[in-house]
Amino acid sequence: MSAQPERREFRACADCPPIPEGLEHRLRDRLHLAQLHREATNWRGRLALALALLGPGVLVMLGDNDAGGVITYMQTGAAYGLGLFLPLMILLGFVAYVVQEMTVRLGAVTRRGHAELIWKRYGPFWGWFSLIDLIVANVLTLMTEFIGIRLGGQALGLPPWLTVPAALIFVTVVLVFLRYWTWERISLFVAAFNLVFVPLALLAHPHWHAVALAFVGRGWAVPGGLLSLTFLVLISANIGTTIAPWQLFFQQSCVVDKGLLSQDIRAGRRDLLLGVIGMVIVAMALIVLAAGILKGAPGAQRLDAVNILAAIRARLGEGLMALFALGLMEAGLIAAIVITASSAWAVGEAFGIDRSLNAAARQALGFYLPAVAGTAVAAVLVMIPGLDLGFLNLSVQVIATVFMPAAMLFLLLLLNDRELMGEHANSPRRNAISIAIMIGLIVCNGLYGIVTLFPHAFAGGS
Repeated sequence: MSAQPERREFRACADCPPIPEGLEHRLRDRLHLAQLHREATNWRGRLALALALLGPGVLVMLGDNDAGGVITYMQTGAAYGLGLFLPLMILLGFVAYVVQEMTVRLGAVTRRGHAELIWKRYGPFWGWFSLIDLIVANVLTLMTEFIGIRLGGQALGLPPWLTVPAALIFVTVVLVFLRYWTWERISLFVAAFNLVFVPLALLAHPHWHAVALAFVGRGWAVPGGLLSLTFLVLISANIGTTIAPWQLFFQQSCVVDKGLLSQDIRAGRRDLLLGVIGMVIVAMALIVLAAGILKGAPGAQRLDAVNILAAIRARLGEGLMALFALGLMEAGLIAAIVITASSAWAVGEAFGIDRSLNAAARQALGFYLPAVAGTAVAAVLVMIPGLDLGFLNLSVQVIATVFMPAAMLFLLLLLNDRELMGEHANSPRRNAISIAIMIGLIVCNGLYGIVTLFPHAFAGGS
């Protein structure tokens, strides 16, 4: 048998040294996109280009509909039914688009990841601050993903010692041994199954008249009041599962690793919009499902996957329960894939080491190893018996809301740096909307903190 031919080296010129393998993969991807741009002269060419540019936006938003998010939306529907939270998902989708669109521009224009820009523009202190925030939040969030995988598997009769390690191995393999283009395509394939919750909600035969009334202001009453602890916890958790610090780091680095440039910003926005639409549809489907089978359940904000799966089995049967369990496992898996990648990119950018999924494992151990280690820690922790799963899930989403204003501040500072962004810097209107979002987050966090510390300070605050 003949030996496998050596990989032909990619050089900028005949006398230039070989280009590193990771950069070579990125250049080849960029050349492929350039070729598709030239061929986009008819509908087939434009469709091929649109599909090739698809990726970061869809992944960040469907990855955001993670296992913790699934449980949060179900807890919300159980507590408040088809009321205020259903149309609120559209507003939160708009908020997510505004925030994430800035990362598309920032990555495409600067060709640098989020962590790298913070370290270079604001120094090691703020670099460490943002990196530690991210890693802590990521490990906690990954715990909720593995909990979803574990409990979804148990509902299907699969033991935790099988599902959790198998998920960890899968996440590790796709991150470490696949190059960016293949990693993205496989991740998109996994993410597409996030939409399984939509037919599940339809098969539950919701009350469509009540759904429609929710969008015209009917049924918006909030039992216990807007300052009740339950309401503030759930509003914070819903915000936290819509926008989180890892998303900023992930999408910007994803745009850079994919090789998108400033001329691709419009395509990046379309990609993001498609992801936001998918996220909102799935979120509303889960709230509708919960409102039909769990409304009025005692202690709704502490419901966990075990209670929810049992209720679906009792009300809708074994088949739909299995479908929900599969969806829960998929939600945990796609989130684990993208969150682990966000950790890898952030660490690589912070310390100036290889920071591309195109880098071979043997050449970029410092890039891959910390991210895989953090994910492994989360997988081990969820095997501890006796965890309060409902409380842990909500706590993680609320922590994301608490961390988000600081993350957004760095994002806004970078987007207003005209030396970096040039004509793509934020406009006054974009700044006004972004600042309003930041103020809303701070107010929400402040009210939550006050009501937590002084539960009897307001009427209905218990």
